[in-house]
Amino acid sequence: MKFVRYTLLAGLAIATPLTMAQTSTKLKVGLMLPYTGTYAALGNAIENGFRLRIEEQGGKLGGREIEFIKVDDESDPSKATDNVNKLIKRDNVDVLVGTVHSGVAMAMAKVAKDTGTILIVPNAGAEAVTGAMCAPNIFRSSFTNWQPAYAMGEVAAKKGVKKAVTITHKYAAGDESVKGFREALEKGGGQVVKDLSLPFPGVEFQALLTEIAATKPDAVYAFFAGGAAVKFVKDYAAAGLKKSIPLYGPGFLTDGTLDAQGADADGLITALHYADSLGTARDNAFRLAYAKTYKLQPDVYAVQGYDAAQMLAIGLTAAKGDITKHAQFTAAIEKARIDSPRGPFTLSKSHNPVQDIYLRQVVGKENKFVSVATKALADPARGCRM
Repeated sequence: MKFVRYTLLAGLAIATPLTMAQTSTKLKVGLMLPYTGTYAALGNAIENGFRLRIEEQGGKLGGREIEFIKVDDESDPSKATDNVNKLIKRDNVDVLVGTVHSGVAMAMAKVAKDTGTILIVPNAGAEAVTGAMCAPNIFRSSFTNWQPAYAMGEVAAKKGVKKAVTITHKYAAGDESVKGFREALEKGGGQVVKDLSLPFPGVEFQALLTEIAATKPDAVYAFFAGGAAVKFVKDYAAAGLKKSIPLYGPGFLTDGTLDAQGADADGLITALHYADSLGTARDNAFRLAYAKTYKLQPDVYAVQGYDAAQMLAIGLTAAKGDITKHAQFTAAIEKARIDSPRGPFTLSKSHNPVQDIYLRQVVGKENKFVSVATKALADPARGCRM
């Protein structure tokens, strides 16, 4: 793949190869994240984690000082292509970091692939990003929607769930999460008897909760995050369903939301690549530094932002600060064993983390580690031809 950089000349976008190292200038990082709306808290946590790693490295990554150019993507796919093109063509960013919403991330990945711009995805789990759309310049520091969902399906099957109902927003992330859960549950002898959904970012759950009550499944699998996760968990409990039908989900259902969910989240079981009580020296140090810096407890989103910065630093160091040396940059990250607060992970051939998925249970205001649900789980990367 030929990597190019776009510059503006006389109002026209001209593609020109980067041939000279510019390591004495600041590295321009385009942060395209949600800073308003349902996912605002997630976007802020990702940025906090990213910045924390830079601070730990004396204000630089791979010897380069960092300049941030921020765009609020509003979790709106219809604005995504214009937003990412502005960062590349108008602001001349060297690296893209984003985002949370899978639909927005898909648009970012397409533009990144077409232009050769380095993209690190610190959350959105859209499978195609490291599947059919995979490319040497696209990396993920988070997960695919399939990974925690598949692990949760395995857990549910082992717990004897024979009939399950799924519920999610009707968009890429929700659809993929439900499919992953179903794949593992069916392999373990269970089945999904009903799939329920509502348009994003709707939170009118009452009719769907009534349908769940009438169906009487052994368990419910829910994929929601941010403000929608808060509302769903509280509504589920208020409808009396928590007492009679176990509620499962990927960790986003309870990550970064426990303060708002309160007692309604107590006891909920989720699966994710991070937990609040891993107890390792690496994680303890990260949590202490994050709390001191931001007066907040970190969550999975902060970890993913932190690791996005770690991956960028690994590539830059190998390229001696010159991000135009794409072969060295890419090869270093592909070979790396990233020392993450979540536990060490490597990248698959499609540039997606190969990582442990943890079973967690809500105790008070923590997603407590219970066990390793699935060890070193790799996404199938269906459709990747890299």
